[in-house]
Amino acid sequence: MLQHLPLLSVEREGVRLHTRSVGSGSPLLLMHGHPQSMVMWHKVLPILAKQHTLVLMDLRGYGDSSRPKADSQHLNHSKREMASDAMAVMEAYGFEQFDVLAHDRGARVAHRLAIDHAHAVGRLMLLDIAPTLAMYENTTEAFARAYWHWFALIQAAPLPEALIDANPARYVRSVMGGRFAGLAPFSPMALAEYERCALIPGTSTSICEDYRASAAVDLEHDRKDVASDNRVVQPLRVIWGEHGSVGRCFDMLSLWRERAKNVSGMALPCGHYLAEELPEAVAAEALKFFN
Repeated sequence: MLQHLPLLSVEREGVRLHTRSVGSGSPLLLMHGHPQSMVMWHKVLPILAKQHTLVLMDLRGYGDSSRPKADSQHLNHSKREMASDAMAVMEAYGFEQFDVLAHDRGARVAHRLAIDHAHAVGRLMLLDIAPTLAMYENTTEAFARAYWHWFALIQAAPLPEALIDANPARYVRSVMGGRFAGLAPFSPMALAEYERCALIPGTSTSICEDYRASAAVDLEHDRKDVASDNRVVQPLRVIWGEHGSVGRCFDMLSLWRERAKNVSGMALPCGHYLAEELPEAVAAEALKFFN
């Protein structure tokens, strides 16, 4: 769907990262969420590319990037490893410093990126997430029902993988279509891309390992940050969906102010998939913040 954009394949420690770039101006890294790919940004690209050099990447395990093997500690799918991937990508494009716009799983990678590589990240905009540690520690019945996959996918292999592999396209449609706006915000071409990538061998393992890492090694890293008061120092803008479960279940700004020093944010009148539900509003917020 974004085949017209220049492609650069970046290799890092045996993992091939699928990336594309478009636009001109200050560098802005875009990272997607689950169960999607860089295609999720297709509606905002024409607007943002007028003022920024956009670098899009498929996270390891998603899109057309490599599917690393599972390991007992889930290190291959930790947000620390994914953050290092992001650094390798931006270095491959020649950028030592850059801003970041990220959604969902990509936003969790961006959080770790801002902590581990603070010298490289200028400003950070995160879409529809609260800090991972806070979400697990403050889980309610309402959140568990809405985000059932957070708890299903972390179960031991191979059952969660088998459930996805039984019908990967149905999994994509069920997860994405079960939110506030259903499947209406997703263009047929974008949805077809998400389904295509879900069928790539190893996808179910990477999806589950991503979530297992978030409930294991990622929490270890987060707890060390909390214990040492190691907070995000960059300007952080948090945008969430007014009708999404995260905004309803968590005090977004309060929780982020515990983990970052300079936080602002607001809700938009949409659900979880902000960049596809309200692309013009998301682009406008991004242009203001990254100006």
